[in-house]
Order: sequence, then structure tokens, then C-alpha cells
Amino acid sequence: MSGRAGRAAVVCGVGGYVPPGVVTNEDLTARLDTSDEWIRSRTGIATRHVIEPGTATSDLAVEAGLRALKSSGEARADAVVLATTTPDQPCPATAPQVAARLGLAGAAAFDVSAVCTGFLYGLATASGLIAAGTAERVLLIAADAFTTIIDPQDRGTAVIFADGAGAVVLRAGRPDEPGAVGRTVLGSDGDHRHLIEVPAGGSRQRSTGLPAAPGEEFFRMHGRDTYRMAVERMTAASKAAVESAGWDLADVDRLAAHQANARILTAVAERLGIPPERQLSNIEHVGNTGAASIPLLLAQAAEAGDLAAGHRVLLTAFGGGLAWGSTTLVWPGLDV
Repeated sequence: MSGRAGRAAVVCGVGGYVPPGVVTNEDLTARLDTSDEWIRSRTGIATRHVIEPGTATSDLAVEAGLRALKSSGEARADAVVLATTTPDQPCPATAPQVAARLGLAGAAAFDVSAVCTGFLYGLATASGLIAAGTAERVLLIAADAFTTIIDPQDRGTAVIFADGAGAVVLRAGRPDEPGAVGRTVLGSDGDHRHLIEVPAGGSRQRSTGLPAAPGEEFFRMHGRDTYRMAVERMTAASKAAVESAGWDLADVDRLAAHQANARILTAVAERLGIPPERQLSNIEHVGNTGAASIPLLLAQAAEAGDLAAGHRVLLTAFGGGLAWGSTTLVWPGLDV
């Protein structure tokens, strides 16, 4: 490694956390017009984890951060980046308190907001901090308490979204070593922001001086249009990231896609020609955990042995904004 031009962000630790509370499909059918068969056939979800009253996103983030730091072998970082859609408060950012609780007070700390693509946007940001020489080690956490913004009576979202956190530690290293993060392909389309949104609570609604209309404080998603755009954008970004890495799609050993729902995962994998045995998935047991989805998936897959050193991994996600992204890396040997 010679000078900053040769610096790359290398994954050296990973950790995930889900809160202990579990909601089954049967629990949901008791209050919603739905069934276990309907939920499974449309989402692939059987259970999901939810926070207890009084628990916040920062609590999830701290747990995942502790596990990632332990996995890396060193409880230190020069910067903490938190990807989340559900910060503890609108102001200040949640990352500084997470850093302080992890014993990293004094480190640079800030939030990144890109909804379900937050981890990949955070990964690009953390990689930039390392490439520029601003940081030698970055703790990147993605955490969401999505159930705090979901309408419990909305069948379209209440059956899908859940709570959780995942984290990775990145260190400065060489672009050619295992764990080095490849080029991150990112994109957005604000003209379609209405497909995934929380209408109330921001300056647009507050500046009117009028109270929010009933239900506008909750997360909304237009499922059919979101499905179509998610499949298109994730597929295109994945192909670009694989090409940038100098791989063919046949070289991909593991696809780690944002766990949005089973139908999207299947459609993307089919378009990329990646068979089921090379697809990582945990959506059946954790649901859609927003920004936390990919790092939580990586942590659980590594712990289970489904993700091993040397595997060529393709990461891809799509979320509100609209925003999407993909990147690649060769999985390193980690203590999980």
C-alpha cells in the first residue's frame, strides 16, 4: 500500500442484533384481516423481532456495535457512522450517543439516511473516510426500530417490517486483500419519493402550521410500483458492481440482498442468474429490518457457516428516496 491512492476499506469485524420480542404471523392474524398463508406467500416471513416499550434505535445500534467491535478484535474506531431511518430524536443525530456508549467518545460520529439502502450508502461513506486518510478504522452500524413508524393496522406494512441492527468494522488496507470493499454503485430517483414515505413530521408538513392529517405520521409504501422499481434498480446496480469488480455473475458465490420480501429477492436473483443455493436469506425469521437488513444478514450467515472466507459476495439494496446501491467484496476470515 503506497499512499492514499492505494487505501481501501477492509471489513475486519461483523455483528448483528435483534431484540428478544417475537411477533408471529398468528399474532398478526388476531388483529389484521390476513392469514399465515397470505403473509408467507407474499412476503416469505413467518416471524419478526420487535422492540419493547422504551427501547430505541440507539439501544439496538449499541448491541450490534459491541458485537462487531468484538469480532474485529479491537474496541476502537476513529469514526462511527449510523445508517437509520428511525433516529432516537430528529435532533441531534443518534450516532454520537452510540459512540459514547461504546466507549468511543471523541470519535467522529454522524447519521446517514437512505432508508433500506442506508447500509450501502454508509459503506460508501465509510470507505471514503478511509480512502481520504480521515480515519483508519470506522464502525459502520445500520439500525432501525421500524415498528415505531408503522401503522399497526396497515396490513401492507405491519406484516413486513421489524426491528434490528447490524454492524461492520472497516480498517484501512489494500484493494486486493480479502474484505476490501469494491466500488459501490449508488443511485437515486427523487421523482418517485412518494412510493416510500412518512408524509408528516418534517419541515414540509410542519411549516404549514397545521396538524398532520390522521395516519400521516406513519410509514407508507406503494407495494406494486415499489416491487417493479426495486427489481429493476437492484438488478442493474448489481450488474454494474460485478462488472466493476472484474467478475462475471457466475463468479458470485453469495448474493446478500436487502431482505425486502421474498418475491423481490427471487425476481432479482433470477434476473442475475444466481441459483437458490448461492442466495443468503433470513427474511423468514427476522422480516424486513430496513437499513439493518444486509449487515444483520451477513452476521447471521457468517455465524451459521453459510458465508465463509473466500466467498465472492454481491451486496445490493433498494429503498425510499428512491435510493439503491450495490457493491462487492471477497469475504474475509472473521471471528464471529
